[in-house]
Amino acid sequence: MTTTAKEAREAFGERLRNLRKDAGLTGRQLSELAGWHSSKVSRIEYGKQTPTDADLQAWCIHTRTDDQLPDLVANLRNVEASYLEWRRMRLPHRQKQSVAAEAKTNLMRWYEPVVVPGLLQTPPYAEAILRMVLDFYDEPESDIESSLGARLERQQVLYRGNHRFYFILAEQVLHTRVGTADLMLEQLDRLLTAMSLPRVVLGIVPTKADYRTPVNNFIMFDSRMVQVETISAELTITQPSEIALYDKAFHRLKDQAIHGQDARAMIAAAMADLRSDHDPYT
Repeated sequence: MTTTAKEAREAFGERLRNLRKDAGLTGRQLSELAGWHSSKVSRIEYGKQTPTDADLQAWCIHTRTDDQLPDLVANLRNVEASYLEWRRMRLPHRQKQSVAAEAKTNLMRWYEPVVVPGLLQTPPYAEAILRMVLDFYDEPESDIESSLGARLERQQVLYRGNHRFYFILAEQVLHTRVGTADLMLEQLDRLLTAMSLPRVVLGIVPTKADYRTPVNNFIMFDSRMVQVETISAELTITQPSEIALYDKAFHRLKDQAIHGQDARAMIAAAMADLRSDHDPYT
């Protein structure tokens, strides 16, 4: 996975270089065909210059790869805008971006391996998560109130419009302790409530499920965009071929997940374990 803007440009340039070589052209020959300066092809291929849409169109025409143009343009957008470092992005602003993206999405599919998705978090759980994030990235806690307000505002999308939501959680989410046992009990009860919402489907992948899909946290916005969170950044993926892989991963996870009463029973069992651990007389 690309992890820096420089690496993203270099990876994109390598893809273009392979198209040129497959077409049997040297860099100089391609420059002459496109009417470019002799060094332009080299600069693009080594990530020193970002091509324009017109450059990509010319590249595809002269390498006879017109069918790849839409995917290349989407890939270029990904290179230009996908890598957003957390330290350069204030959390309240990040939450407002999420509100805008979620508001124009018809079907949101969300996979979480460790913690409860933001749209389903209780206020105390959300606050505990945000405090941990601010501490991890050495951000001031003065942001906490506005960040929390923005995160809770996001949840209104569950009740407005015609949006639909499909959440898949790893069973680990039910056991990852965030805050106190009482806080966790309230959060798990919130999951049970969310399952009764008419436009929400919630599935849980059991811990003992077979390993079938290499996954990380990811959120799909229809079939136009995927967001993936890493330790240092958030990746926004718009390339159709990559989105197709996330679509495939989500469907595999959906097939493995349990739903309905079985999922409720799993949540209830986790709550019972918490109560048992919390009971001072046991």
